[in-house]
Amino acid sequence: MATNIIVARGGVEYVPPISLAFWRWLTVFILLFPFFFSEILKKKNQFNKEFWKLFFLGSMGCGVCGAFPFIAGMSTTMANMGIIYTSSPIFIIILSVIFFKDQINVSRIIGLLLCLVGVLTIISKGKSELLLNFKFTSGDLWMIGAAIGWAIYSIYLLNWKSSFSLMARFTLIAFFGAISLFPFYILEEVYYFNTIFDSNFIFWIFFAAISPGIIAFTLYTRVQKYVGASLAGFTLYIFSIYSAIYGILLFDEVLLNFHYFGAAFVFAGVYLARKIN
Repeated sequence: MATNIIVARGGVEYVPPISLAFWRWLTVFILLFPFFFSEILKKKNQFNKEFWKLFFLGSMGCGVCGAFPFIAGMSTTMANMGIIYTSSPIFIIILSVIFFKDQINVSRIIGLLLCLVGVLTIISKGKSELLLNFKFTSGDLWMIGAAIGWAIYSIYLLNWKSSFSLMARFTLIAFFGAISLFPFYILEEVYYFNTIFDSNFIFWIFFAAISPGIIAFTLYTRVQKYVGASLAGFTLYIFSIYSAIYGILLFDEVLLNFHYFGAAFVFAGVYLARKIN
């Protein structure tokens, strides 16, 4: 997710990575819980039955996918993070085919390749030497872990049915995400970094909680509900276009030819993949 990568590079300058992930998801839970408290209370028996399922989704979607990009942001570039994150839909397709017998065909593969070309065009700014000179860092390994984690989260979110409404389930996933991160947050505070609770902390926590948190996760889950995990994974490519728009609105960046070419490839790939579904 584009804004998640922005948080990973910008937020970790002010808030330690695991602290950023922990407080982000705790904030999401605190913001949403009052609206879904009654539903969760009424379904406490279902909660007990789904406890481990919700814990797994929370620890994977909010723990692994929440903390790993922030840790990666301390030692790699946004370009590297963007390039590696584009591998997530590939993992989604592979795992969906292996474990859930999802259908894959030539048209969808072509759509995937078109999306990859489009995103790499935008990330590399149309310069092939940036891709040719790509160098791995320790942060890149964290991003690979995040990409695989997002794939696992995506396919199990779709295939594990819940008795809770979409937003109530997301509230509980955020809660268990914070719970799974808490021991590592304490270790980080004791042995590595101390969180400074200032205005920068407040800004990045709320920004991370609302934009790449509540808004992005909710939209992604709704899309996945209608089109399936492997096809929903293609929406990650659209986030690169969204990231470019984000830069124009907030950082006075300018649209160049490579933006248009990249966007054309992405939309063509998503259209082709959706058309044959």
